Amino acid sequence: MKRRSFVKLSAAGSMALQFPHVFGAYLGEKKGEIPSRILGKTGEKVSIVGFGGIALRNNGQEFANELIAVAFDRGIRYYDIAPTYGDSQALLGPALKPYRKKSFLACKTTKRDQQGSQEELNQSLEQLKTDHLDLYQFHALSKMEDVDQIFGPGGAMETFQKARDAGKIRFIGFSAHNEEVALKAMDLFDFDSILYPLNCVCWHNGDFGPKVLETARKKDMGFMAIKAIAKTRISGDDNPYPNLWYEPFEGEEQIEKSLQFTLSKDITGTVHAGDSIFMKKTLEFVEGRKEFPVPDQDEILAMIKDVKPIFSHPEA
Repeated sequence: MKRRSFVKLSAAGSMALQFPHVFGAYLGEKKGEIPSRILGKTGEKVSIVGFGGIALRNNGQEFANELIAVAFDRGIRYYDIAPTYGDSQALLGPALKPYRKKSFLACKTTKRDQQGSQEELNQSLEQLKTDHLDLYQFHALSKMEDVDQIFGPGGAMETFQKARDAGKIRFIGFSAHNEEVALKAMDLFDFDSILYPLNCVCWHNGDFGPKVLETARKKDMGFMAIKAIAKTRISGDDNPYPNLWYEPFEGEEQIEKSLQFTLSKDITGTVHAGDSIFMKKTLEFVEGRKEFPVPDQDEILAMIKDVKPIFSHPEA
């Protein structure tokens, strides 16, 4: 599919943003159930598609209510959110409330100190209309100083452990965009899960992903992939997707190959990209499937030839 025709599909998504009652028709007929997998040592069974809460940003409560209702009806049970996603957290709380008891709610904090993380946890619980989070994560670990502060005196790990003991959070995880930092964090603490970029471009063209996935598997951590359909960084100001900072694959075949690549790995699942069009595309691909065989490597390599990944290992 050419870029112009795909942007027309995205325009259909924009119409759904303005008239949320059309989401049912917009997403099309349900093809079957969404598969589930176990989230590592947590033992929790979750849908292999997680809802990316950033898709709610700046779209209003009516939109949020409708989209979450449709997501839950289609079988999505894992919901990802963070305070840094604008007003998304405040929108998700009321929208998810009717389905909260049957959902797995994962939130994050960028605060690295005890006081800041405690204040943000309290705010998240209030805005999300819940008395506990199923998973609380250190958000976007990117430098060693993050890890040092979290695990140091007065660090955010104090908040996490106290909150777990008090029943305000059930499991502890982190997200990261740096391999060295991710490996260091996993060496210091027995995390329950990781949220990490895993896509064919980063994997093959950036050597980014294999070592972290291998380590997570050895530690029996749940592994939720992000950026599954990411292609490369956006060049210029031409971005039809305001809730994405990277250029995604857009052709139907390329989206399916990139999703298949990610879901064929030994992971729990993937959080869909932050625009409703990609929730639609991800659901279309996974519904009714029982297996996700490894895609043909020659086809993948041809598809990503000379594409610069959004993340790379420093020596790649």
